[in-house]
Amino acid sequence: MSSRHPYRRMIVALLAALVVGGLAATPAAAEPGGDTGDEGASANPTLGSVLEDSTRAWSEAKEKFDASVKRQGELTAQLQATEAQLATVQEQVAAIAVAAYRTGPLTTFAALMDAGTPDSFAERADTINQIAHHNDNLLHELKGLKESQAAQKKALEDEVAAQQQQVQTMEQKKKDAETALKLAGGPSKGFVTANLPSADPVPRTSSGGLPKESCSVKDPTTTGCITPRMLHAMQEAQKDGFKRFVACFRPSGPYEHPKGRACDFSVQTKSGFGGVASGDDFVYGSTLAAYFVKNANQLGVMYVIWFKEIWTPAVGWHHYSGVAGDPSSDHTNHVHLSIL
Repeated sequence: MSSRHPYRRMIVALLAALVVGGLAATPAAAEPGGDTGDEGASANPTLGSVLEDSTRAWSEAKEKFDASVKRQGELTAQLQATEAQLATVQEQVAAIAVAAYRTGPLTTFAALMDAGTPDSFAERADTINQIAHHNDNLLHELKGLKESQAAQKKALEDEVAAQQQQVQTMEQKKKDAETALKLAGGPSKGFVTANLPSADPVPRTSSGGLPKESCSVKDPTTTGCITPRMLHAMQEAQKDGFKRFVACFRPSGPYEHPKGRACDFSVQTKSGFGGVASGDDFVYGSTLAAYFVKNANQLGVMYVIWFKEIWTPAVGWHHYSGVAGDPSSDHTNHVHLSIL
């Protein structure tokens, strides 16, 4: 048989090469849970770690700063009320002092001795006793108000010091993030779109912070899991009209996908991720990225990547390039969202 078809093996090999080559030349759309290319084998896990640590620390410092500013406002209102009350009591005490100076103890004694009857003497003595009791209470109130005023002033000074400390922490964490991003590129104008909807806020702790969450809920885009906060962000975006293809959990990689804290939002209308976005797809991606930035505090956003740009709460938009230089690595075919 081989003598009748001397080129059979060569033809089969050539056809196989053409088929494989043809498949390789056609970009495959990533399926849910598949690798979109934004975390390739040569990705820098240190960048992701620094961004997570600095952004989380910056966000926590910002929450403490905001809580301190709120507390400062409450203390200021309390101090103003105390000082207004103190001024009134001080006027009353001053009036008592003037009256006591004018009348003196002899006048009080004379008023008692001038009583014509025992009943009148008792009534005058009771009146004098009530006045003395009232004056004594007023002096105690004055003392208490002064102590409250001093304590409230000290509390205000402590809040200002706490705010300064949080500002210093925020500045340091901002520098950490900027240093990590220098390798990717410098600051940029990023993506801003007006009149975007506001997302419903995620649950927070009593102090205003974001509780730690595990990969505990079913990922609707894969067979994996995501955090409740990540699910909330995805559902809010979809509720507000961003309903194109999404892929979240991946079992491997150095960043947030394996932790259930990241999703890739494709900008094309069909399933998958495709090539570099243009036209309506580019507008869709830019609007979605701006939506996540606008609602960063409500959703607990750690960072957003879109079209060679990355945004973090601490430093804003910066240039960003993927390691492989393809549409997925450069995030020119999808918006990446990572959640704290």
